[in-house]
Amino acid sequence: MSVLVVGLSHRSAPVSVLERAALPGDARAKLLQDALAVEPAAEAAVLATCNRIELYADVDKFHAGVAELSTLLAQHSGVGLEELTPYLYVHYEDRAVHHLLSVACGLDSMVIGEGQILGQIKDALALGQELHTAGRLLNDLFQQALRVGKRAHSETGIDRAGQSLVTFGLAQLAPATGPLADQRALVVGAGSMSSLAAATLVRSGVRDVVIANRTVERAQRLAEILGEQGARATAIPMSEVTAQLPAADIVVSCTGATGLVLTADDLSAAVESRTSAADLAVLDLAMPRDIDGAAHELPGVHLVDIESLAAASADAPMAADVDAVQAIVSAEVAAFGAAQRAARITPTVVALRAMAADVVAGELSRLDGRLPGLDGKQRAEITQTVRRVVDKLLHAPTVRVKQLAGEPGGAGYADALRELFDLDPQAVAAVSTAVLPAAREQNHRSEDREQNRIEAGE
Repeated sequence: MSVLVVGLSHRSAPVSVLERAALPGDARAKLLQDALAVEPAAEAAVLATCNRIELYADVDKFHAGVAELSTLLAQHSGVGLEELTPYLYVHYEDRAVHHLLSVACGLDSMVIGEGQILGQIKDALALGQELHTAGRLLNDLFQQALRVGKRAHSETGIDRAGQSLVTFGLAQLAPATGPLADQRALVVGAGSMSSLAAATLVRSGVRDVVIANRTVERAQRLAEILGEQGARATAIPMSEVTAQLPAADIVVSCTGATGLVLTADDLSAAVESRTSAADLAVLDLAMPRDIDGAAHELPGVHLVDIESLAAASADAPMAADVDAVQAIVSAEVAAFGAAQRAARITPTVVALRAMAADVVAGELSRLDGRLPGLDGKQRAEITQTVRRVVDKLLHAPTVRVKQLAGEPGGAGYADALRELFDLDPQAVAAVSTAVLPAAREQNHRSEDREQNRIEAGE
């Protein structure tokens, strides 16, 4: 089985297509469940952000896998396959691993080096675990991506190469906002991106923040958190957003709505009612968009959205540290591939040692029948000697076969070992079912520790 990723992002598709293909939470769950229902996929995970939609799967057939995953993305995104196909990219095996690790490090982000993608990868893994669609391979891969992303941020200056999408967006608003101190902000939505935007505004000096959300209780919780940071924060229902617009200096919107939250007419009316001569600064971080794109043409409105951010980021300078991150990614891809190849032979090695133990036990039993007069000390010495001989004979070949299996092209060594020692395939399969759950549990514990470190560093 091998990793396959089929997806589209801001690098391959225009914002208009990404906008239509955006997947809400319930659609992601259905996509994963349907992915496992198709024959080529044994595991699946979906990474969906404001500027990418990627479906990862463990498949045994490349062409069938690409066809099925592409069809599923089209079906669940609502964009026809014929229209979607020109914007899709495909990565397989090591290239798929390289792609996800690059994404985790922020190398493939709209803003190079942004760290928010780590939280989104963590969420994608959590969903796959919750739905039991992420098995050993994708668990290992996504946990490796989290570790590598954290390593890139801690060992290089990639943070100097880019910022979070929120920070970058606010920087694009600077010509309209000027200094943020003493300005009034209206934040529409109370999800992770909106919460990050609200916290960033408060850290930048904004003291009056109004939070609007469909679930007012969630807006109230965010308002309480901002209040602890020294802001005057209030929560309102979504129905009051347009009434709050004229009093706002800055509007940041990021909801999961499938339609527009604010129309050009809403913004035009707000501008007419404003007492401030400054432009109304509006940042739309939603995908699909919350703010009518026609607002770009409105006098008195300075709108920055995903499309304009993409254009601005194309001109952003890339730090020399990007080269260091790329070197880390390349080394980690090689290490991941070697570890996966070596892991495939482990059940065969365990089955071989189990067979050897059975042979030793059988011979010792036969010895008891031939030499019934052996005392306990004599029998213990003979048992230890026989086991030591078997262990020494098996040690070098099993160590070496694990090393060889970790090298490119090493997948055939497990087959050779089974053939040379005439191992029962069912015995190897039984070992696999016993070994993998234990390894998966160890992976979960490692993942929990790593996620805690990532969250502490954010």
